[in-house]
Amino acid sequence: MQANVLKKSLVAAAVVGVFAVGAMSADRWQAVQHAGAATPVAVATANPQVALPDFAGLVAQQGPAVVRVSVSHDAKKVSDRMSRNIPGMPPEMAPFFRNFPMPQMPDEGPSQGLGSGFIVSADGIVLTNAHVVDGADTVTVTLTDKREFTAKVLGSDRTTDIAVLKIDAKSLPYVTIGDPAAMRVGEWVVAIGAPFGLDNTVTAGIVSAKGRSLPGDAAVPFIQTDAAVNPGNSGGPLFNLKGEVVGINSQIFSRSGGFQGLAFAIPIDVAMDVKDQIAQNGKVSHGRLGVSIQEVNQSLAETFGLPRPGGALVGSVTKDGPAAKAGVEAGDVILKFDGKDVGRSSDLPPMVAKVKPGTTIALDVWRDGKTKQLSATVGELKGDTVVAEASGAATQGKLGVAVRALTREERKSVDGISGVVVEDVAGAAAKAGVRAGDVIVAVNNTRVTSPEQLKELIGKAGKTVALLIQRDEARIFVPVTIG
Repeated sequence: MQANVLKKSLVAAAVVGVFAVGAMSADRWQAVQHAGAATPVAVATANPQVALPDFAGLVAQQGPAVVRVSVSHDAKKVSDRMSRNIPGMPPEMAPFFRNFPMPQMPDEGPSQGLGSGFIVSADGIVLTNAHVVDGADTVTVTLTDKREFTAKVLGSDRTTDIAVLKIDAKSLPYVTIGDPAAMRVGEWVVAIGAPFGLDNTVTAGIVSAKGRSLPGDAAVPFIQTDAAVNPGNSGGPLFNLKGEVVGINSQIFSRSGGFQGLAFAIPIDVAMDVKDQIAQNGKVSHGRLGVSIQEVNQSLAETFGLPRPGGALVGSVTKDGPAAKAGVEAGDVILKFDGKDVGRSSDLPPMVAKVKPGTTIALDVWRDGKTKQLSATVGELKGDTVVAEASGAATQGKLGVAVRALTREERKSVDGISGVVVEDVAGAAAKAGVRAGDVIVAVNNTRVTSPEQLKELIGKAGKTVALLIQRDEARIFVPVTIG
């Protein structure tokens, strides 16, 4: 077994108050002396002292509600689960974004894994990550007073990576739930968990960002922090300075597998919604719109006549899906969902996922240079289907492609769409991200039926055009500056 070396580190901080003292003449000094106690002299500080936060009280009060979650399952199941990429994540990103792997104890028999969790009610409801208990044969919850309970998994939602456990106990300490929306970037946060099995380990940092969308987890608006978290912290709580839980530590960005200052927590309101759905319905439902979307950059904003970059650009619409039935079209830019602004494309999937299937909502879309309001009935997310799949936006460049018409067989393979196949690409189009084999379906929302028409459309276009590209099974808009 490889030895673990614990290195001690000391962080010293000093805050110095600077006092400004002005020069005083002898005559004025005499006057002050004669005035005596009746005329006090006020001395103001230029920079009042600011103390660093004291986390001791928070930890003493909330620590007992944080638990260690131990799981036992077949070693082969562990190997298979740990080797899988996060669903929907591009393979090249998998080594960097990852769920926390749980520390494993080498053994000939069943594999043992360790994670964290926290109690949310006095009767023994515990929240943790779904990937902590995924495939487990037994789940054991250990309290800070060393009592152990065999836990029942009431439900698990892979879409949000939340699992709800129940232990047979009463009058337990439990956490206070906070409001993630009220947090500000730069605020202090505290993580408590069991990294590498070290129970009730406390680390602190700040909120680095809010509403982060990670590859394969578009339905969760992650809280990014720089509080040190490591394998075994998975499922543990993230507290604000009021001692309220605002998130559940879930993922890290790492090139080495260890902590590198980028940790991601699931907002607690997302987790509590999962808990409530499991308690009421025995399952979890997430909304589905049925579109693929991409970010609107400056070039695309200019192409579509938007005053500024923003919203979610629709690349394709699922046939007979909720968006299609509402009249959403490829090339629309979704500006508002149910009255809420869509500032970036990554804002939309969490909004959709939170809506109860069957709910009718308003969609504000940008089409043909003006805003249009549509009404959509949100569908239900099934299996591994994504709510709103984020397609990567290409960079801008200058048009320069050699194309040919689609053959009859190719037309059948792409559901009968019209377009032209890119045979060669260089310079302008290559810089924009166009590839050989792409099918150019439309230019500025005008369908392309032949190479001649493509040439004509480009000739009439302004300095920037938006190419609708069919690539494999996805459609994306590529902005191209043609000069």
